Amino acid sequence: MKTIVLVALTSAVIAAGAADSLAQTAGSTVISVSKSEMRQVATGWSAKKQILGKDVYNDAGEKIGEVNDLIVAPNRSVSYAIIGVGGFLGMGDHEVAVPVGKFKQQMGKIVLHGATKEALKAAPKFEYAGK
Repeated sequence: MKTIVLVALTSAVIAAGAADSLAQTAGSTVISVSKSEMRQVATGWSAKKQILGKDVYNDAGEKIGEVNDLIVAPNRSVSYAIIGVGGFLGMGDHEVAVPVGKFKQQMGKIVLHGATKEALKAAPKFEYAGK
């Protein structure tokens, strides 16, 4: 069982970035992942299907937020998840950045150990550059 939710996602993002570095000019043979890499990609976590928009829980099983976004650092690694807290249907969310290494996967849920909704609301608000 995977213990860190986004490690597989990180691998998928890195693999996607690697595909960029493997991309070749017209007439060459490889522009995507190889057949041997496809299994690794297919068994990884899908940001769209399994992470984005999914609820985040604490140790007590209480919903404390929702994954609104993932931030890919310039080195092509997924470094932060943007968690929306306290809003309703995406409106009025207090968004905070949480390092992906703090998340765990437990029984199909994304868990942020030691967190509470109040603690996340008290954290500095995340704002995208240029806002």
